[in-house]
Amino acid sequence: MEMFNDLQPITFPGVDPDQPLVIAGPCSAESEEQLLDTARQLAANGVKIFRAGIWKPRTKPGGFEGVGLKGLLWMQQVKKETGMYTATEVATHEHVNAALDAGIDLLWIGARTAANPFAMQDIADALRGHEDVPVLVKNPVNPDLELWIGGIQRIYNAGIRKLGAIHRGFSAYGKHLYRNEPQWHIPVELHRRIPNITIVCDPSHMGGRRELISPISQQSLDMGVDGLMIECHCDPDKALSDNNQQLTPDNLNVILNALVVRDTHVSTENLSTLRQHIDHCDNELLEILAKRMRIAKEIGTYKKEHNMQIVQAARYDEIMKRRVKQAESLGLNPEFMKEVMQAIHEESVNLQLSLFEGKK
Repeated sequence: MEMFNDLQPITFPGVDPDQPLVIAGPCSAESEEQLLDTARQLAANGVKIFRAGIWKPRTKPGGFEGVGLKGLLWMQQVKKETGMYTATEVATHEHVNAALDAGIDLLWIGARTAANPFAMQDIADALRGHEDVPVLVKNPVNPDLELWIGGIQRIYNAGIRKLGAIHRGFSAYGKHLYRNEPQWHIPVELHRRIPNITIVCDPSHMGGRRELISPISQQSLDMGVDGLMIECHCDPDKALSDNNQQLTPDNLNVILNALVVRDTHVSTENLSTLRQHIDHCDNELLEILAKRMRIAKEIGTYKKEHNMQIVQAARYDEIMKRRVKQAESLGLNPEFMKEVMQAIHEESVNLQLSLFEGKK
């Protein structure tokens, strides 16, 4: 999007811009001792940016909702003692003012807040006049790219140019491997629409379990994200919130040291021939799909002339089973083929509906 062309990368003096940005610290500030203990260990391992939740929006009332303003005093002590930059979540006009007054170096906006345009505008209004503060916007809870971009735009319109996004996954009903499904196509599309935006992955909230943080972190770097936000606690099992997804600082150090950062400066010249083949295949796919849709229109015309219903359930079920089986025999993912066939069928039905309604 042209309006975001002047976004600036989120960098900090003393933090290597050629390495992934690492933001680490506890889900919640619980006590001054807990905060400083965690920060000291992280700083000793080379982490430069310390995060902690001061205000914690909980799903249900009665849970630990953060320590409030006194936690900002502890964050000041962390900065004074360790030299780390500090980051926290804000959800209201008052949060922004208090965090900036306390010298917090980076703000992020949570998934629940990002889904509320009124709240996003309130935060944007509070940020006016503070153009130098970096701000990260988490994806909304539900997979809604336009809502995510809309929230980012509100912050941009307030004059913030050190502006980025946090990919923390999307909620889904029922039990799944991930606490929040990655749905990588959404942040990929965000990056396509806003090419120079900083994108940070939150593997803690995405996975919801410690054992998933390492593979998600590597996967996110392989997908080209610019950094990681990972929850760490000096005693995770006793954490007052999200204890299952928090690491010890030493655990984090092991994970970070094992991560492979891909070389983004390798020449792509040798890929040009293969990419030309991909382009040729894509052209063929488009021509075949256009041909298929023309035939679907002819079928729709026949059904209309003979007063037949559009959807033939038995035929659709037969095609689906046959195509999925064919795809599997060719080494294709059957679930992928099922999604493809469903999309093609849906578009064919839409074309035929247009014919029945007298549209071209």
